[in-house]
Amino acid sequence: MFVRRADNSKRRRSSLTSLACFDDAMLTIDDIRAIPLFSTVSENELEHLAKTSADLHLCAGEYAVHEGGERALYAVLNGRIEVVRAYDGIERTLGWRLPGTIFGEIPLALSSPFLIAYRAAEQSRVMRVDTQRYYALVAASPEIAFKIGALARERIGNLEGIAAEPRKPRVTMVGSRWDTACTALRQFLARNQISYDWITPDAPDRSTRWPGTWPSESDWPALWLADGTVLTRPATRKLAELLGLQTRPRRTEYDTMIIGGGPAGLAAAVYGASEGLCTVVLEREAPGGQAGTSSRIENYLGFPNGVSGDELASRALRQATRLGAEILVTRSVARIDVDARCVHLDGGDVFRARTIILATGVAWRHLEIEGFDRFIGKGIYYGASRSEANATHGLDIYLIGGGNSAGQAALYFSNHARTVTLVVRGDSLEKSMSRYLVEQLRGKSNVVTQLQSEVICAHGDIHLTAIDVRVGLHGEVRRHDCGGLFVFIGADAETEWLPAEIARDERGYVLTGDDVVKAGRWIHNRDPYLLESSVPGVFACGDVRLSPVKRVASAVGEGSMAIAFVHKYLQCSAR
Repeated sequence: MFVRRADNSKRRRSSLTSLACFDDAMLTIDDIRAIPLFSTVSENELEHLAKTSADLHLCAGEYAVHEGGERALYAVLNGRIEVVRAYDGIERTLGWRLPGTIFGEIPLALSSPFLIAYRAAEQSRVMRVDTQRYYALVAASPEIAFKIGALARERIGNLEGIAAEPRKPRVTMVGSRWDTACTALRQFLARNQISYDWITPDAPDRSTRWPGTWPSESDWPALWLADGTVLTRPATRKLAELLGLQTRPRRTEYDTMIIGGGPAGLAAAVYGASEGLCTVVLEREAPGGQAGTSSRIENYLGFPNGVSGDELASRALRQATRLGAEILVTRSVARIDVDARCVHLDGGDVFRARTIILATGVAWRHLEIEGFDRFIGKGIYYGASRSEANATHGLDIYLIGGGNSAGQAALYFSNHARTVTLVVRGDSLEKSMSRYLVEQLRGKSNVVTQLQSEVICAHGDIHLTAIDVRVGLHGEVRRHDCGGLFVFIGADAETEWLPAEIARDERGYVLTGDDVVKAGRWIHNRDPYLLESSVPGVFACGDVRLSPVKRVASAVGEGSMAIAFVHKYLQCSAR
């Protein structure tokens, strides 16, 4: 509350200055008549527009509408509006809107949210006509609809031209599919929304795709960045820094530090930053957490057609950073001094956090099966990222597990692999998987479910080539050729790094609220808040918290609730 307040007051002063510069102007009929689109509109309709349209006064850098904003018609009265969109994490200017021009015609024509954003490049004034008023205007002046439709077709055509432009990847990589270092870097790039071109050593067109001298095998994975930088077997943190991702905190003190960038952590970041808290998120790999690897989340509120985990994470990340939260990647916590509220990061950085939110989620549970350890990253994977799908093209792959994560992955991989076999120990999918997933799997001709079965051995030389599957507890063992094995058998909290003062159960889940009291770990005068751990001011949310509910929606809800308790704690500690 000590840094962002100053920023917010500065923003308010800037807005007041902006309004003063316009001499308290209000929307008039003459303002609207100056817009060519409205030049033929009747005096009566112009008067209605003047009374019902919003009059936006924007400072440089302020948005008239963000990507994803609700549809409406905008007209520029003064200033200059920049048309912007992020591609591969890099913001690109697509054009400008000058006085007399309009925008919003494509969302109106397609009945969709805004696909791109519009931001004031200088002090500007913009008129906004909401959809209800727009349709009333069209009913009275049908020629407006024809003009909007023609403009929408023209600008959609321009967007098609942009879409057809070849885009250079930000990273070109050479590496073997079975090199675990190459696999780790590909997953890091994919999960951080960095475009890349991966060239395997046996690719027939490798010489035309790699910009320079072909690297020697000892240098694989080798990376060529868009600026010409060449890296050999780089650490992910070094790569992140060269790609412009934030890896170091900008301040020495924060109102709240969120450890973990999954749905719970990103929700906390959005609410914390939007409510004026100086907020930083620490993520050891990439925002999104385990949910970020989900190929499709079908039952998340507000997405009737489903949403991929990385798309949801990408949206939340943009929202959090836009509101002012810092997101650090490739960093983990070495130690927390709960008394001094000091957080020590790997690499030596130290900063103070007045409150801490634990949102570290869980890690996939590993199997103790003969041959598995040799092939991790070389045909056997815990969980599944969307980036692995192309590598399964035309292969026969297997998934272990009968939960929703396994079902989502099976559906996604079925679009690439020749066959997908779910190996399930139970006797029914319905007992562990949502009904909508079960029904969709049944509709896939190349998806097979093998019940009451288990994988007992993995085979191969350099990489996985076959698995042994036993049917029934003492049943027949059969060997199957296997182009990839993905494991989804549940997850555990990895919290052994936390200080002893933060109470956990025998499986590592953090105790909060009443559970802390029941465990005899609360010794303070007041009752703990619902999401508060045994250390006042340290909260837990999402899958890492001891709770029977493990859903993306509940994680998001708990992340937002945690900020409410942070406010309460800071208010009490200030007294």
